[in-house]
Amino acid sequence: MAEGRRSSWEGRLVRLGFEDPQRAAGMLEDLDALDSHSPLATEQLITTLSESADPDLALHSLCAMAESLHRHGHDLGAFARTLEMDADFRRRLVSVLGASEALGRHLGVHPRHWYDLADPSLAGSRPSVEDVAAKLRTAVDAENPVDALRIEYRRLLIRLAARDLAEGLLVDEVAAVLADLAGGALETALHIARNEYFALHPGAADCRLAIVAMGKCGGRELNYVSDVDVLFVAEPLDGEPELPALKTATQLAAATMRICSAHTGEGTLWPVDAALRPEGKSGPLVRTLDSHLAYYQRWAKTWEFQALLKARPVAGDRELGRQYQETIGKLTWSAADREGFVADVQAMRRRVIDHIPAADVDRQLKLGPGGLRDVEFAVQLLQLVHGRSDESVRSGTTLVALESLTSSGYVGRTDGAVLADAYRFLRSMEHRIQLYRLRRTHHVPDDEADLRRLGRSLGFTKNPVTDLTAAWKKHALEVRRLHEKLFYRPLLAAVARIPGGEVRLTPEAAKQRLTALGYADPASALRHIEALSEGVSRRSSIQKALLPAMLGWFAESPDPDAGLLAFRTISDALGSTPWYLRQLRDEGASAERLAHLLASGRYAVDLLQRAPEATAMLADERELTPRTQEALLAEMSAAARRQDAPEAAVAAIRAVRRRELFRIAAADLSGLLDVEAVGDALTSVSVGTLTTALEVVRKAVAKGEPEPTRMSIVAMGRFGGHELGYGSDADVMFVHDPLPGADEKKATDFATQAATELRRMLALPGADPAVAIDADLRPEGRQGPLVRTLASYASYYARWSAVWEAQALLRADPLCGDADLCRSFRELIDPLRYPENGIRERDVMEIRRIKARVDAERLPRGADPATHTKLGRGGLADIEWTVQLLQLREAHRVPSLRTTRTLTALRAGVEAGLVDSSEADTLQAAWELATRIRNAIMLVRGRPGDSLPRDPRDLAAVAQICGYPPGESGRFSDDYLRTTRRAHNTVAHLFWDD
Repeated sequence: MAEGRRSSWEGRLVRLGFEDPQRAAGMLEDLDALDSHSPLATEQLITTLSESADPDLALHSLCAMAESLHRHGHDLGAFARTLEMDADFRRRLVSVLGASEALGRHLGVHPRHWYDLADPSLAGSRPSVEDVAAKLRTAVDAENPVDALRIEYRRLLIRLAARDLAEGLLVDEVAAVLADLAGGALETALHIARNEYFALHPGAADCRLAIVAMGKCGGRELNYVSDVDVLFVAEPLDGEPELPALKTATQLAAATMRICSAHTGEGTLWPVDAALRPEGKSGPLVRTLDSHLAYYQRWAKTWEFQALLKARPVAGDRELGRQYQETIGKLTWSAADREGFVADVQAMRRRVIDHIPAADVDRQLKLGPGGLRDVEFAVQLLQLVHGRSDESVRSGTTLVALESLTSSGYVGRTDGAVLADAYRFLRSMEHRIQLYRLRRTHHVPDDEADLRRLGRSLGFTKNPVTDLTAAWKKHALEVRRLHEKLFYRPLLAAVARIPGGEVRLTPEAAKQRLTALGYADPASALRHIEALSEGVSRRSSIQKALLPAMLGWFAESPDPDAGLLAFRTISDALGSTPWYLRQLRDEGASAERLAHLLASGRYAVDLLQRAPEATAMLADERELTPRTQEALLAEMSAAARRQDAPEAAVAAIRAVRRRELFRIAAADLSGLLDVEAVGDALTSVSVGTLTTALEVVRKAVAKGEPEPTRMSIVAMGRFGGHELGYGSDADVMFVHDPLPGADEKKATDFATQAATELRRMLALPGADPAVAIDADLRPEGRQGPLVRTLASYASYYARWSAVWEAQALLRADPLCGDADLCRSFRELIDPLRYPENGIRERDVMEIRRIKARVDAERLPRGADPATHTKLGRGGLADIEWTVQLLQLREAHRVPSLRTTRTLTALRAGVEAGLVDSSEADTLQAAWELATRIRNAIMLVRGRPGDSLPRDPRDLAAVAQICGYPPGESGRFSDDYLRTTRRAHNTVAHLFWDD
């Protein structure tokens, strides 16, 4: 390049993607200066450089290579002319130099290897295993065979990298050729080792030695840089003793490993790792076939059989290797019969993830969630389960096995295609990352320049960093989703016949699979499955595709049989609708949510069976967000207005309530709501229900006449505290205020009739759950009038109110009916519940006396005080009375304590310095756990309960809803006892002053 053009070139180089245009322009000048007759820095070269993964790196390596050719007196002119005239060669060379610093260094040391990239047959060449091995074997006769092996290996590696980077070779084939290269290198290393060993020990006993590749090499899916996992199996020659032969075999095996792994002037190939052998590093390096067999029959763990999926003889005595593969293979495919096999494989995958450093987990391409191991573990588990009877799925190559599993129906076609695409993309990323410096790494770089080169090498040329990251995250998300679906919920074609009827287990085999999944009555389960999937209709075809996953999801619950029965009931009701099965098939989250919900217990299932169309809301997580108070009131009022009869209007309100209860339960069971949010949502539904139903009954009682009074409903107890549970009654008081000029007796009669009619209509039997209204907390309890005027309440509280009523009023919140009357009632009771200067000491003593009586007398007969969530030690009553005593004492001077909500008041106490934060944390943890358990009991049984279940299955279901993994009911119970014991001690300090 002429000097005068340098400054103009720099601007163009910037536009072409060079990071350091000044340096690049200088290197282009240096290239031209090497041979004045054959200039290298042509327009074509610069354009090709700009299209590489890293133009600066490619140019730097090209300069070093050209200088090496010039320095060693090689024909630089031929190189320059070929570079200018052969576009294919130019593209291959620059692609390699721009993606791999390490291969660029190799070409700088061995520059004449450029002839391999100019080979016109390179693009179409498909070297066989034998071809690769033959080329590597030429190193055996070299003066320094160990270095010669490395040089030849790198030469073949450059040819492969060029086909990979410039010719668009599929990652499957790249991995297969890399495995063939490794096998050929091991064969050559063994030859070298034999020559060296018998030259030094001419009288040593000979042996038969086979090298069996494991892992990615065994599966013909090797990376550019990876440990090559192997096993060694040896036998003496016919008629020869075993021990001398094993000694020789051990020496040869160790030498073979050393030849491949050692660092020399030509670098190293890769580490050879024999740690997967029987007994690992503690066991002998070499064993006979019988010794291998004995170990696997008696001692091998589950993971060792999983590793044997990839076992493939690659070097040494081929017949011995074949015998090993045939003999051990029979054991491999019976591994899934071992007790706890599936759980062992799943636990091993969880351990792998748990051991990844937290700082690395998000950038781990291999081991992290959504990484390569997720695909491989899922495929291997399905292979080991189904490969026992289906030899077509026994390939050691992940993508081949996945294709077989898909075509055989064990994996859905779409899922199989998505998983294969994601795996290819992730493997391509892994290859490019390793190719850069030929180092074994699975960590996605976070450096901008590294990400840019990586993205460009994968074809993301416009916005390489952004587009690469988005594609990676997308594929990782798909992998994780499908891993969860396949790995933890194996698709059992045995039970849900494969589409097309190609494969079907016998009924007995299907029952065995169901039993293994945890179904208590596999015969009944099989009848449900047959009823759902029988026939050739579109409906049965979709069910056949759905059932394997659904069965696995049901199996994650303590009662999968109930989940399957409920699924059949819902499907019978909705199966003919156009959207139901399509939604479950196309919306993976919808099917999973439905399965978990149906298997969770009675409550949500009962709600859904009354109106199965509510299943539609499971398709979108956003649909499970509880409705706002305003939206509920608007919908319930509109539903009531569409009906003429009062009973029908209230029934319409109750139908909306039922649907909203299902929405809340579904969100709760899906882990989308915490305890406080559940209480808030249930309270909003009750407020909407009572408010709109009160409007209906008032109009019905008025019969077209003007209403003589205003009415409101005061929420009490958990209702007033916005802490309702699924099994809570609506504790209320009714208040009315006659309009000016109205007759008070007529007004009271009207209000009483309206309140009575409200309770009756909300309790009528019907398709929707009744609303239980409890008015026993009103003045004088059941002996007093159901409804009072505001003035009557004022008179009563002025003359007769006791301290326990002031305490009850702490939870009073007028929520329904006339807004002005609600405000007036609140103003009436505030001085009672937040008395000026706080309550007197004798009132404190009275509250403690009543609490002691409650503790002694109210616990149901036979209930265990340690496990009763409401009245037991450290339970809800303990915590709520403690908070309420604090409010009675201090709310007059701490306005933030003036709330009906327990946890809000507790937090206010901490902020005011009245409660130590650690004590508040203890009380909050116990309150939330007890509340969560009461809700979970209702969700499981469909009826309320206050004590931890004694039935093991119910206890397991409650524990699972509370977030504990299957099998950890004991830890759940222990955690509850420990949490409430701490709360009880805190209550002793704060409430009893102990």
